[in-house]
Amino acid sequence: MISKINSIVLNGLEITQTEVEVGFSKGIPGITIVGLPDNAVKESRERIKFAIKNSGFEYPRKQKIVINLSPADIRKEGSSLDLPIAAGILINKLSLAEELFKDFLFYGELNLNGELNPVKGVLNLAIFAKQNNFKAIIIPFENRKEASFVKGIDVFAFRNLNEVFTFILSPDTHAPSIPENNEILKKENHTHNFSEIKGQYIAKRAMEISAAGFHNLLMIGPPGSGKSMLSKALPSILPNMTDNEILETSLIYSSAGLLNRNKNLIYARPFRSPHHTISDVGISGGGKYPMPGEISLAHNGVLFLDELPYFKKSALEVLRQPLEDGQITISRSLSSQTYPAKFMLIAAMNPCEDSIGLKDPNFNRCSETQKRNYYSKISGPLLDRIDIQIEIKKLKIDEITSDTKAECSIIIKNRVIKARNIQLKRFKNLELNVYANAQMSNKEIKIFCKLNDESENIMKIATEKMNLSTRSYFKILKIARTIADLDNSKSIKTVHIQEALQYRTLNFANL
Repeated sequence: MISKINSIVLNGLEITQTEVEVGFSKGIPGITIVGLPDNAVKESRERIKFAIKNSGFEYPRKQKIVINLSPADIRKEGSSLDLPIAAGILINKLSLAEELFKDFLFYGELNLNGELNPVKGVLNLAIFAKQNNFKAIIIPFENRKEASFVKGIDVFAFRNLNEVFTFILSPDTHAPSIPENNEILKKENHTHNFSEIKGQYIAKRAMEISAAGFHNLLMIGPPGSGKSMLSKALPSILPNMTDNEILETSLIYSSAGLLNRNKNLIYARPFRSPHHTISDVGISGGGKYPMPGEISLAHNGVLFLDELPYFKKSALEVLRQPLEDGQITISRSLSSQTYPAKFMLIAAMNPCEDSIGLKDPNFNRCSETQKRNYYSKISGPLLDRIDIQIEIKKLKIDEITSDTKAECSIIIKNRVIKARNIQLKRFKNLELNVYANAQMSNKEIKIFCKLNDESENIMKIATEKMNLSTRSYFKILKIARTIADLDNSKSIKTVHIQEALQYRTLNFANL
């Protein structure tokens, strides 16, 4: 007799349905696993043996057990095949009809006591099961929250192998896990609020435009001017994620094993702030079996790079292609994976490297040579991909000691949401994965960013005087479109173009 159990293999975000075939034969007792298993799968033999024994079942010690993982030409990695292999062995030994389990997907890791440990990729599993008309999934108990987001599939979550077989022998003894109230979990609590930030009205306005249109932003200013605090307050004005965005982001975290036992899904927009010592692979992702890096973990959220010039130049250059394409392909000898990477890049830097040590009390009066040496650490093509580039001044003592209350984040967020809703409505009928103005291609720009004659003349003059690249020209149009949306204007007016140009006035080429 051969028993067959359905499971999956997760490679990045790609899922391959895997059939675990278990057969007994005469020969030297032991377990042989075939079908391109990696070391984690091969080592499962001893885990499964002890798990079955310690769960009170009789292990077939006098028979040779052959396990085939089909399809045999795809590498199987990880420990999530422990449960389907153990289930296949016991179902075969007990001679249970495999028809009872053909509509189930088994997925989980076992420890020596027969307990089920949480595994990565359960959200991906639940979506796959629903799309392929499976009846239910059987997973570790601690992964139940992750799977509950997917409606239309029964989720049976168990703590150990004993509970799994109690369910297999008597299905009526267990009910599917009840999904939690996701609306409650969507509520966000932010540590930083714009009401706490004194002055810096231009920077706050730039942040609002950036949040409304999903634009990249660079802030240049002396130490202590509030660059980091502004960046950390940005999530408090970002619009809530749509269900599609929640699902996209959570799939990445699930495949990386970052949806831990205390979390459900990723309901708040990610805010990733890696240290400047991060490697190229840390930014882009990679490894023997490619895993998502910081740019993918920031998908639909913010990637904040503080002290931008201190990052390795090679690590920064990795950002160029994802900033344009919204995805990154990681190729290694064993596999190649493509991860989404639509993120807002928020960067901060000082006017020059030793600005904190200058005798000048204003800190930011650096010489042209100092600026040139400092900025040369960042390539022109990368700077060109940053939509909004602003200079932040040091706060005056009157601003620091003022009792005037700044505008709170919730008021700014409401304006941002209204502008983003206009954009969602605008792009609704497009067969593209576009949510905001910054994600428009040149084709959409020609349709939605038409200018009047006066605005056209202003752009021509600005292009010549500021030596704008083609990319910069189109980015200014996108920014103007966002400003118009915040102004609830159907068309881009001259005043919108004029304001947009103010956010591209930093001339790096002449430094």
